[in-house]
Amino acid sequence: MKPLFFFAAWLLCAAPVGRPGSPHRLVADARSARPADRVADRFPAPPGYRLSAEAQGSFGDWLTRLPLKPAGTPTRTYRGDIAATNAYTAAVLDVSVGHQDLQQCADAVMRLRGEYLYGQKRYKDIVFTFTGGFRCDYIHYAEGYRYSGGHWVLKKTKDYSYATFLHYMDLVFTYCGTLSLEKELKPIQGPLKAGDIFIHGGSPGHCFIILETAVNGQGQPAFIIAQSFMPAQDIQVLQAGGSPWFSLDTPASLPYRELISLHYAKRFNDL
Repeated sequence: MKPLFFFAAWLLCAAPVGRPGSPHRLVADARSARPADRVADRFPAPPGYRLSAEAQGSFGDWLTRLPLKPAGTPTRTYRGDIAATNAYTAAVLDVSVGHQDLQQCADAVMRLRGEYLYGQKRYKDIVFTFTGGFRCDYIHYAEGYRYSGGHWVLKKTKDYSYATFLHYMDLVFTYCGTLSLEKELKPIQGPLKAGDIFIHGGSPGHCFIILETAVNGQGQPAFIIAQSFMPAQDIQVLQAGGSPWFSLDTPASLPYRELISLHYAKRFNDL
């Protein structure tokens, strides 16, 4: 992530993320999470709205089932201190952030997308393009190839473990950002849905990802959004004015609120 100069004191970036010890896998279908600890169950639809149905097994459905840390958990940076964005926290996703400054905003979106595809064993679909244009696919990495000087070089044995997947994501975070991610997305045709992204590519740039949507009787959407930030921090579910629900028609008291617009709304190409 590399935000539009807003809150300049927050804007410091970037080195590879480390995850000490044995990494634990993100709960892909959230079946082991208690209902109150999932996105869809902690946040009921606002008055006059109903939650949108997501296709079973889809990326959007998976996002609504993501596990959350206990209510009241603050958003923390990779260093463990309270994040400058904590005032906007409605909840915190139970997703590791690492111990170095890398999993920022675009990285958080790519992490969630990668986790979903990895959990589905859709390894060939785990591909992210570096800002410089290199196509970084997970299969090459899992087969033992490592990135060096713009090329893949065979250096390791084959390993499709979750730990190796996280190392691959670290590589992606190092060389990708909002500029590269925006180029991999398409403009939205039709109503907003979970998995859609509000993004402005740049150096810096910023993005939000929609985790859940609801619709009122007039067909107007409301949505729950999440972000990471700079320095790298937990992926936080956002709130403004005490509500986790945002809309296109109501200005939000939130940094980068100008991105909450169809003008900046994009979607992964296969959705």
